[in-house]
Amino acid sequence: MTNVVLVTGAARGIGAATARLVARQGYTVCVNYRQAQARADAVVAAIVADGGQAWAVQADIANDHEVAALYRTVDRIGTLVGLVNNAGILGPQGGLLDFDAMRMARILATNVLGTMLCAREAVRRMSIRLGGSGGTIVNVSSAAARTGAAGEYVDYAASKGAVDTFTRGLAREVAAEGIRVNGVRPGFIQTEIHASGGEPDRVARIGPTLPLGRAGVPEDVARAIVWLLSAEAAYTTGALLDVSGGG
Repeated sequence: MTNVVLVTGAARGIGAATARLVARQGYTVCVNYRQAQARADAVVAAIVADGGQAWAVQADIANDHEVAALYRTVDRIGTLVGLVNNAGILGPQGGLLDFDAMRMARILATNVLGTMLCAREAVRRMSIRLGGSGGTIVNVSSAAARTGAAGEYVDYAASKGAVDTFTRGLAREVAAEGIRVNGVRPGFIQTEIHASGGEPDRVARIGPTLPLGRAGVPEDVARAIVWLLSAEAAYTTGALLDVSGGG
């Protein structure tokens, strides 16, 4: 039996680091991407070169039909045992008065609706009540859910607050069905998402001010995710793990 872990938004950053580390644990990895096919293919190539197995699968997780197609591909690959809901977006920095409805709807569609759609399909396959063998879901939130990201990304922060609430609720809902659901909340991590927010040097500016004296790297978050996926976290569900250098 081929045990598959699906990592959404895995073409770069935390998702790519997680996909590579999950593959090293012996899982077959479904590397989901929305647009960056070349990067997703590079992640797959790196996994294969390291002796693992992986497939790159395109899907916009905010689109119900594309999510359904994504999971049909997962079913052809093997048995889903883990989902890492990593895909997420933000917009340029600003205050609420700078944000129009289109921007806010786009962020909520990917970060909240997409997370829920992917989790729904995972539960359908993992639930022992529905004939599955159980599994684990890890939702990637953000420290912004705690801080609110005032003057920068309050809409993004709100979307991640919703992810936290969803994580806690779903964990209770499916615990008896053999599924654990947890979240990680990265802080200032060296990824390209900050450039998409309009400040590519944001991590370099803030990192040295954190209690641990540095910004994080994607592998810091990936290690936490892989622990939550593993049997070592068998008694952990509904937890939100901050990976933020103490910030």
